[in-house]
Amino acid sequence: MGTEFNTADFEAFISQYPIYEYRLLNAADITVEKRVRIVCQQECERYNSTWACPPAVGTLEECRDRIHKYDQAVFFSSVAEVSDVMNMEEMLATRDAHENLTTEVDRFLKNMGYDTFTLSTESCDICEECAFPQGKPCRHPDRMHPCLESHGVVVSEIVEKQQMEYNLGGNTILWFSMVLFRSV
Repeated sequence: MGTEFNTADFEAFISQYPIYEYRLLNAADITVEKRVRIVCQQECERYNSTWACPPAVGTLEECRDRIHKYDQAVFFSSVAEVSDVMNMEEMLATRDAHENLTTEVDRFLKNMGYDTFTLSTESCDICEECAFPQGKPCRHPDRMHPCLESHGVVVSEIVEKQQMEYNLGGNTILWFSMVLFRSV
């Protein structure tokens, strides 16, 4: 497995950021579920419209294989506060801070010498108009984080199994990301 993950270095790093909770996972234990894909297809307006969503991310089997080619994953959350959790626009406006945090975690692991793959909250909104519908390649594959659900990951099951908070109540939102990594 090469480089041993240094928890102390990681904790010193994340202490600089508003990470609420994190867990180190064995990537082989991460399951993907078809039911998540069905929800994407039936309920998400971004389905078939971006490189970060199905079907562009590949089949569920390809997504599972992509996840399992990594050894470990850092699964983490951050908290955002809004004046009204029912205000979708306000809620989504808090996502950028979490995505920036996710990019920092990914960058830290890369700087530690790991190969990484990041799954996060977004269906990607880096570009005003995604190149996927035009049949063109992603303009920013190095910055785009497919969402966890696009790969069939059931966030609530990981949260429950890892005894993490899923809902803090009130006008708070928990955002989740996962950075998979392996030694190069």
